[in-house]
Amino acid sequence: MIATLRGEITQIEETALVVETGGVGLRVFTPKPLLTKFQPGEVVLLYTHLVVRENELSLYGFETAADRQLFVTLLGVDGVGPKVALSVLSTLNLEAIQRAIFSEEPDLLSRVPGVGKKTAQKMMLYLKDRLKPVSGLEKVAAMSATDAEVLAALTALGYSVIEAQSALQSIPKDAPEDVEERLRLALGYFQ
Repeated sequence: MIATLRGEITQIEETALVVETGGVGLRVFTPKPLLTKFQPGEVVLLYTHLVVRENELSLYGFETAADRQLFVTLLGVDGVGPKVALSVLSTLNLEAIQRAIFSEEPDLLSRVPGVGKKTAQKMMLYLKDRLKPVSGLEKVAAMSATDAEVLAALTALGYSVIEAQSALQSIPKDAPEDVEERLRLALGYFQ
């Protein structure tokens, strides 16, 4: 119904942007990384999805059409509503979700707030046929047990899954497969 929205950001709330367009301020719920990207007064273009409920209209906005499509696809998973789908997109990017799906790592999905083991399994089954691998992700090997431990340690220290994955990717390819050494190198990413 409302495919895109262009306007000036007048307010940044905890979970939404208020975007003024045509003299009307619209509350647009967005993934958390998008909330920190903009400042009040900036003009923004958001790809939106309107969720119509019996007693509420909610507008969800995304930076790209691909993010919006992923949100809509996530809504098709049994037990996943707009808040959980937004939580997934706030915690994981498209590449991380594809990596979890094609590497069959439901534990990565279950680290998202609001997603338990059963929902993660449902997401794996539902998304496997609906997400298309891009940029060679079909060749991505499953995360090593060592890197899975490092990822778990980083998230336990309070880093988001996206931050932890970025830190893991910064580890040199020739680094030893020792958990402590890889954790030390990953922590160096944040300095």
